[in-house]
Amino acid sequence: MEQKITEASADQAFTHGAGSAPRVINIQPITRIEGHARIAITLDEAGNVADSRLNIMALRGFEKFIEGRPAEEVPRIVNRICGICPWMHHTASNKAVDGCFGAQVPPAGMKLRELMQVMAQINDKILHFFFLAAPDFIMGPGADYSVRNVLGIVQAHPELARRVVKMRQAGQMMIEKFAGKVIHPVVVVPGGFAKSMTEAERLELLEKSREQLEFARFCIDFAKTNIFYKLDADTVGLGQITTGFLGTVDPADGSLTLFDGVLRLMKPDGSCQDFTYEQYADFLGEHVEPWSYSKFPYARAWGEGFSMDLAAPKGIYRVNTLARLNVCEQINTPLAQAELEEFRSRFGRPAQSTMLYHWARLIELVYACERVIEILEDPEITDTHVRNAVTPGAGRGVGCVEAPRGTLIHDYVTDADGLISRANIIVGTTHNVAPMNMSIRQVAESVIQKGVVTEEALNKVEMAVRAYDP
Repeated sequence: MEQKITEASADQAFTHGAGSAPRVINIQPITRIEGHARIAITLDEAGNVADSRLNIMALRGFEKFIEGRPAEEVPRIVNRICGICPWMHHTASNKAVDGCFGAQVPPAGMKLRELMQVMAQINDKILHFFFLAAPDFIMGPGADYSVRNVLGIVQAHPELARRVVKMRQAGQMMIEKFAGKVIHPVVVVPGGFAKSMTEAERLELLEKSREQLEFARFCIDFAKTNIFYKLDADTVGLGQITTGFLGTVDPADGSLTLFDGVLRLMKPDGSCQDFTYEQYADFLGEHVEPWSYSKFPYARAWGEGFSMDLAAPKGIYRVNTLARLNVCEQINTPLAQAELEEFRSRFGRPAQSTMLYHWARLIELVYACERVIEILEDPEITDTHVRNAVTPGAGRGVGCVEAPRGTLIHDYVTDADGLISRANIIVGTTHNVAPMNMSIRQVAESVIQKGVVTEEALNKVEMAVRAYDP
């Protein structure tokens, strides 16, 4: 018999003794994530964890159904891949189309692209930390599920909740007022940007962005004082695995960048290889498993194949906030750099704890706010030349940006008419599917033993997934 435990019925904790039949615990759905998935934990006859799997049930199909479409239409289609981070798909897709058509983007158009993408990062990080992740820490992993959610935070800390909701809503409206749409955007176009920025728009965004920076400083100070500094060793160790990392860095100095640069693949020992977007297939492979619709990227360049074995993983790397902080040499904004220095003084480089994704996420929040101000203070941002003419034709383009969930790759090939003949897309979450499987196995083995399964134990398994913000 299969025991199904979900957030709504997780108080059905149970025990079973040695000698009984194996049992599968389904955590379905995984709660407080930006998507849909389930966890299946198989217990052996002794009631200990024999296997665990993160099942991704959705078959998206975007790579196939954009085939045959005019490439210039694709950036308006693939932004439907994710309603939380459509700007990242919109921007990466346009970069890929630029590559196919040999388009050159004017400097002002490039700055506007980066501005919108980084502004969207701010809103996403506020959403994930306070709405999805924080209840586990503020209310506690063992708190009743009825209060271990954003409504519980509203009840326990109403002033904090009001400020969080107000700032995220303000950030969304900043994008919408300038770009027309905050969800499913259309303003980035092949060859540049669809509209220029007026001086009045620049000043208004600059004023509000400075307010966002102050809020980001409040967020990280609040989190350090009330959460991060109080984490015990057991919590810090939840889901901890040893892997490599992948992220984007500035080719000039190896600093953190979310919009453009080169990809850096770091081994678990900290050694690195840098490569261009177009070279990604030489460094990264894509493995498939029969029990998941998701593909499993791995580090082909390491020459060791693919394995999710906890004791001896092969080819496993991670992306997202922790990965980006590990691979970069520094952050070229002062407040975020100070936070990075504190982080590294405590955890070294590369830091491996999965729970540290949350701390890294707020460091990136500070960076994103600082970077937005830098862009808006650049006088070139109001140049009216934001788009160059584009001629559709045959070619290949690889567009890449750092999405909140990790490195996002769009790879397109077009025919002589400018129609998509082949597409490959690796979204941020996809890179982390194998590490998430490893992390939930690590947690499950540590909290489920001899058939004893509690609500708190199962929530800790979910916490390992939530850290990756899938």
